[in-house]
Amino acid sequence: MTSEPEPPAAPPSLPPRDPHPFAMHVAIDAAVSFLVIVLIGLMWNLSIAIIVAVALIAGICLAPWTHRIEVRQLATRRAAAEAAGATERRAATDPDGST
Repeated sequence: MTSEPEPPAAPPSLPPRDPHPFAMHVAIDAAVSFLVIVLIGLMWNLSIAIIVAVALIAGICLAPWTHRIEVRQLATRRAAAEAAGATERRAATDPDGST
């Protein structure tokens, strides 16, 4: 008879951290926007200065949204870590598990 395979262990959780600065969100969003826009812009023979300007405007417009998403995700991660810590503390204080 074959035994049932054990489920893989859960990966270790990432440590809590503060969100990245807003300026970093602007820079990353502008860079991604530039990469998305550059191919189409060059096919349409747009000036590289226009492409950069549009990418910067898009980065500035998208940064508040991506920053809020990061803050929400980090809060979820922190809450999950605190819940896991509470469960571990409860298990450590009650070794027979009769709660």
